[in-house]
Amino acid sequence: MTTIDGLQNFRDTGGTPLTTGGTTRPGVLYRSEALTTLTPLGLEQLAASDIGVIADFRTDLERGMAPDVLPEGRTFEVVALPLLEGAMTGFAQAALQASDPDAAQQAIAAALAELPGLGDLYVSMLEHGAASFAELARLVARSTDESPTAVLVHCTAGKDRTGVSVALVLDAVGADRSAVVADYAVSAANLEGPWADRMRGMITAMGLPLTPELDALVTATPPAAIEQALAWVDAQGGSAAYLRSGGLTAAELDALRARLTA
Repeated sequence: MTTIDGLQNFRDTGGTPLTTGGTTRPGVLYRSEALTTLTPLGLEQLAASDIGVIADFRTDLERGMAPDVLPEGRTFEVVALPLLEGAMTGFAQAALQASDPDAAQQAIAAALAELPGLGDLYVSMLEHGAASFAELARLVARSTDESPTAVLVHCTAGKDRTGVSVALVLDAVGADRSAVVADYAVSAANLEGPWADRMRGMITAMGLPLTPELDALVTATPPAAIEQALAWVDAQGGSAAYLRSGGLTAAELDALRARLTA
């Protein structure tokens, strides 16, 4: 399965080159943006797919504002792995929690003043999200060919929290680093058009100035950003050691490698 109608940033991570030769196994780990725009055909495609587990890195507020749309008559295991870092609804939260319009604007201005670059944002994710990233790896490790248990991981755009999580998993099983970076980077081109235009419209509707920095945070996937994140992970001992620090066991790490590379 290569497409789901209505999704712009959906793809199978299978076929990623490995440093030892060969490629990762298809039909095991998929990635996408939030499942909010599936067409009737897309719902049929998802229902007929080998996907059985949906891992969602969005916050409760994000899920409430834009719930996933799933096929009827088919059961999916939905696992919430909320990570605040990378959630553009931080601006919305600041506005919603303020007591009056002036306070809301002040909160938004303060958030804009502290806007991080993508690489710094990813490092912040990694500093706080080891348990969530390890749980995604665990879900992939336990999947089988006997039933539809392939994992689809997503956040809002499918580029930041999803991008970091997929990079960690691929890197931990021995994927070629340049291929990991390339998989991350393709999201920007995938998201251009209707999805990016919709996000930019939401930003301006919130009264935010669409600065180049904010636009990049919402739509860009520069290779340097994921390279910065992986360099930070390397300094901690590598992706496998990082996932172990989040609670992934040695047996689960072996199962992850077997599932994705055998």
